[in-house]
Amino acid sequence: MVLDLRICPACGDRAERPIAEGSTLSCGRCGHRWPFRRLPLFALTGPSGAGKSTVGPALAARMCGDVVVLEQDVLWTGALRDDVPGHPAFRAAWLRMAAMLHQNGRPVVLCGTVAPPELEALPERVFFSDVHYLALVADPAVLRRRLRARPAWREWDEERIDEMLGFTAWIRGQVDHFDTTDVPLDETVAYVEKWVRAGLA
Repeated sequence: MVLDLRICPACGDRAERPIAEGSTLSCGRCGHRWPFRRLPLFALTGPSGAGKSTVGPALAARMCGDVVVLEQDVLWTGALRDDVPGHPAFRAAWLRMAAMLHQNGRPVVLCGTVAPPELEALPERVFFSDVHYLALVADPAVLRRRLRARPAWREWDEERIDEMLGFTAWIRGQVDHFDTTDVPLDETVAYVEKWVRAGLA
């Protein structure tokens, strides 16, 4: 079992803002210092419908033993659905989870709609040597068609689809992106794998 990295193993205090210097954590209360693995985090982002959930399992199969591939929506529970812009409680929980997994020696590839401003400002960001971002995107008309075709329980009405298309236009200008519109799945997975391996190197 790996302890939450915010909690001091000596005195048990829980830091609201963890103190990290290189690969060493420090307790602001008792001064205890202990080593931890400070690995890179890979955020595979982009709009819904661009292919993240399809690429994720194929990427996990190709990179088994090298990284842990996770879908962020599994933690989208009532307790974490804060109404604050950017959902900081949800994002912080994911960063803590990824950092704990990193202590087992394998970096995490987190698949989900996220943007740098939602992670970079969080206190838990200090647990990572770097955060690499890659957005999977697609033609707006294609995205609209894919989202309209989703099951009713996903609640993709036209207003929500328009918001997602706005996010698509915005994220293209924020991080590196790869357009999946006319690209076969195996080529997309190969591109994402190359991106991850470059970050690992």
